[in-house]
Amino acid sequence: MSFKYNLLKARSYLAMVIGILIAFSVVLYVEKNSQDIEDSRVHITSSIGRPLAPTPRPLSSEEIVWAKAAWQYFINNTQPSGLVNSVDKFPSSTMWDTSSYLMALISAQRIGIIQQDEFDTRISNALGALAKLPLFEGKLPNKAYNTQTLSMVNYINQPSTKGIGWSAIDISRMMVPLNIVVWNYPQHAAEVNKVISRWQLEALVADDQLQGSVVDQKTQAISLHQEGRMGYEQYAARTLQLVGINASLALDYTAHLQFIKVEGILVPDDDRISQKDGANTFIVSEPYILTGLELGFDLYSSELAWRVFKAQENRFQRTGIYTSVSEDHVDQAPYFIYSTLHYADEDWAVITDKGERVDQLRQLSTKSAFSWYALWRTAYSEHTRNKLNSLMDSNKGWYSGIYEANNKINTSLNANTNGVVLESLAFIHGGRLLCAACTQAMQSVGATDKQLK
Repeated sequence: MSFKYNLLKARSYLAMVIGILIAFSVVLYVEKNSQDIEDSRVHITSSIGRPLAPTPRPLSSEEIVWAKAAWQYFINNTQPSGLVNSVDKFPSSTMWDTSSYLMALISAQRIGIIQQDEFDTRISNALGALAKLPLFEGKLPNKAYNTQTLSMVNYINQPSTKGIGWSAIDISRMMVPLNIVVWNYPQHAAEVNKVISRWQLEALVADDQLQGSVVDQKTQAISLHQEGRMGYEQYAARTLQLVGINASLALDYTAHLQFIKVEGILVPDDDRISQKDGANTFIVSEPYILTGLELGFDLYSSELAWRVFKAQENRFQRTGIYTSVSEDHVDQAPYFIYSTLHYADEDWAVITDKGERVDQLRQLSTKSAFSWYALWRTAYSEHTRNKLNSLMDSNKGWYSGIYEANNKINTSLNANTNGVVLESLAFIHGGRLLCAACTQAMQSVGATDKQLK
């Protein structure tokens, strides 16, 4: 067939790629040129001793072993549907958890612990599954799905014909792996288009803020509400920029920024009231470590992330307790916690999604410690990561953490923990994972071009 015929046949694919290229270029331009404007609004003094972004380096043989153990979780929990269980042997997943799988898959390929053919098969199967998901109100992905049947479910994996709503934060995170696939693995770009062309992404934003939907359990009424708090909403808004969706108020760190002193460090907090719009206001590591690993730090996120890290180090200096906290799965009720630096006038509170205190479940978080080890590479981050060696099971993956109260292992095995372990190691190996212009990305595209000729 002629080149002209093939070009016409591929016109929708080319249009999609060009559109994403333009959107990504706008993001890069805005990030490059916004720092002076931001500085004129809010002055945040840079911390003395904050390290620069570390230079990528080859992984050690021990780090490769760590990566293979993390990947084993995904081998064990991949369903025939193409999706992966969010928790070991529990056939359910959210968009956030599925993003963790896709980021783990990308990381495993970049580290070199899986071959290209396995990557291609897995990414095609996952994208094929995402393209078939029934959507909430026909607009956007439901908050949870059964990984075996691809049907909508609630958070305890019970069938839900109507669905339980959508999460703007969860769906926004999916934009990171999907953009990486389009940029670095363009042979799968058409499959990505089949996924996102069904999603009404503009519904994720209202009044320049992120918007989620909720179904009332009693009345079944559907309501929309602002979603996201400090750290999370900026991360999500940056990811939506990648596909041309603007949430400028959510993107602005200064819109609701206040500082709270924790362990002598002024750390970023949100000035909004907890449980307003159904959201808790707390400080955890999660959004800052994902911003650094996946998107790369900018002017604000680098400084704020460093302060979040230093407060945890200062707690260790004061108490002798190794501290690295975030949101995590746990192996007992309530099964998911937010281990915070600060919540409701209390430092180091641990809460459920309803704001109930469960401080006895505070733990040294595997994914948090791995992330800080990758991002800052200080003596404390290295020593903290070394405390995790007993949490690796080469046949199962990495356990979620170590409880402070009794020094017992939190035996939860889950996609988020093992995904972030792989992301952290891929960051050490090659830098931030979303990198359209980096050498690794250019090599990947170049290799693809050669295969097509």
